[in-house]
Amino acid sequence: METQKNVVEFEQIVKRGCGMDVHKETVVATVSGIGIKPTTRTFSTFTSSLIELKEWLKSLEITHAAMESTGVYWKPVFNVLEEDFEILLVNARHIKNVPGHKTDKKDSKWIAKLLLSGLLKGSFIPPKEIRELRDLFRYKRKLVGQISSEKNRLQKILEDANIKLSSVVSDTFGVSSTRIIEALLNGQNDIEELVKLCHGRLNSKKAELKEALVGKLTEHHKFMLRTIKKSIANIEDIVSEVEKQIDEQTKSYQIEMELLQTIPGVGKDTAIGIVAEMGVDMNVFPNEQHLASWAGMSPGNNESAGKKKVQE
Repeated sequence: METQKNVVEFEQIVKRGCGMDVHKETVVATVSGIGIKPTTRTFSTFTSSLIELKEWLKSLEITHAAMESTGVYWKPVFNVLEEDFEILLVNARHIKNVPGHKTDKKDSKWIAKLLLSGLLKGSFIPPKEIRELRDLFRYKRKLVGQISSEKNRLQKILEDANIKLSSVVSDTFGVSSTRIIEALLNGQNDIEELVKLCHGRLNSKKAELKEALVGKLTEHHKFMLRTIKKSIANIEDIVSEVEKQIDEQTKSYQIEMELLQTIPGVGKDTAIGIVAEMGVDMNVFPNEQHLASWAGMSPGNNESAGKKKVQE
């Protein structure tokens, strides 16, 4: 005697929807709803195929679409579809936690079923202009990190040559230090002449500076120092270009930027970062607790039966 399989039925909230299982090279889309036969089709992630997907969904009068937010593969799909459909970008963990599906909880049919039943909660996706500002801001932060790494490399080369400049000066990339390094690269080996290049408070440290500048700077060291300095200059030029674009992107948020800078400790760069990460429309967050949670600023609640669990 065959056992009857349990079929999970949900109340239908969305009339017509599409569940999408997005991969690197393909998008598996399942449409379902009132008046249409449940159908699954596979599209490539090339733009032309994604446009074909969009036209197919429009022809079926699909209003909502849902897909997982894992990785970065969802972004081009979202960019093509966002203007024509209400898209829910769903946390994969949330899909898996919905009971009633015992096999692959990531397939498009299951996502479509949950979508139609109103059981999916979409993640907050900022408007396009905010997403672009976020890309710029994060890219600038990466570039600044690259500059710091290059400066550390330059410092290591000086140490390898036994030039202890950092032991005397507070900033190896200050005006005096830059002049001294440039002179060393140009072949200046006279310690007295090198010391004359310093100014300000360094004048009181001339004796220490003389000791620090006695080293063995080889041609290899010089090549490395020149290359690193060139790399730093190139990255700084790119940072300047990115900053110009950021200024252009933030012109329409001047009021919000000024308000944010009234917060103690928040300067222009921090204000740009806040706008870039969260946008300016706080109505998307029910309250400040939701905002803090979304921003990853809420500590985990590791308490059970009145006892706090210690994280290893």
